[in-house]
Amino acid sequence: MSEEMNLGVGQEFREGDIVKGTAAKVEDKAVTVTIEGAPFDGIVPISELSSLHIEKASDVVSVGDELELMITKVEEENFVLSKRKVDALKAWDKLEELYKKGEVFEAEVKDVVKGGLVVDLGVRGFVPASLVEDYFVEDFEDYKGKTLTFKITELDKEKGRLILSHRAVVEEEKANKKKELLESLKPGDVLNGKVQRLAPFGAFVDIGGVDGLVHISQVAHEHVDDINTVLQEGQELKVKVLSVDPENERISLSIKETLPGPWANIAERVSKGQVLTGTVKRLVSFGAFVEVFPGVEGLVHISQISHKHINTPHEVLKEGQEVQVKVLDVNEQEKRLSLSMKELEENPKHQEEFDYQLPEETTGFSISDVIGEQLKKFTDQ
Repeated sequence: MSEEMNLGVGQEFREGDIVKGTAAKVEDKAVTVTIEGAPFDGIVPISELSSLHIEKASDVVSVGDELELMITKVEEENFVLSKRKVDALKAWDKLEELYKKGEVFEAEVKDVVKGGLVVDLGVRGFVPASLVEDYFVEDFEDYKGKTLTFKITELDKEKGRLILSHRAVVEEEKANKKKELLESLKPGDVLNGKVQRLAPFGAFVDIGGVDGLVHISQVAHEHVDDINTVLQEGQELKVKVLSVDPENERISLSIKETLPGPWANIAERVSKGQVLTGTVKRLVSFGAFVEVFPGVEGLVHISQISHKHINTPHEVLKEGQEVQVKVLDVNEQEKRLSLSMKELEENPKHQEEFDYQLPEETTGFSISDVIGEQLKKFTDQ
């Protein structure tokens, strides 16, 4: 074996030389190539065809393909060649440039291995599972053959180490999109959103790559104790922007501001004289506020609480108590509802009159009958 071959016409072939060859024969584990100006063919072992694992040489090379190859051994009547090393030489220069500039590029995922993805960039690039997406991925099989965008996070030419990240690209895109959106948003904007996460104090809603917070007090017109009873993750809805803080990247949103108010069309739902069931929400010196619909409270004036005289509503009512009320008046424009409780009660004065007459009616005796009987007893004596 020799490291150099002189063909007698001034052309020499040395180990490390780059030559062009044409695939003459493709076998499972090797490719035979003819080299221009050489007296005999060369062999490219399957391991030297690509930086990736290949099952059969025919998967990457066909007869007639022109290949750029590096001579790795010069033997009698034979060359051992490598396509992989030529690809790597070209690739490293380009990759180093991409790495220095932090540029984003596209590449196809060639294989899925334990711990991540493999990409062929002339050299083997590895994408650890944690750098594939900005969320947990359970199964990577669907990524094989898929073209993704990448950034190089680690490069060591001497060790042949190339680490790529798709997650870095995704996070950078989201950060740019978030900045643009924060700068364009203004209070009063109504947007489509999607519930991303629920918390005891509210809901985080995605409004196009940026999450805003809907405080639990802004979920509905009525009071909400448990947000899980009215919203669910993945739910799509409309939200209104209340405030934007670009510096701290905070967005306050409201769902209830996009919903019809509780007083909307109240005149169609409530009519004068109607009897409703409500809950005492607040007691004040002049009466009680009773909620008859979610977010709709009407006033029962102290004079309308009972037929009996009371000094304060607290004497007969307590907050949270369920009561029946009669509608006295509805004013949708002024959001006023006048209610009465005593209208549904028997007037005690009428009851007293009834009680006073009751003995006469039930016994069949009149007052004159009773007096007459007493006089008779007196005269008889």
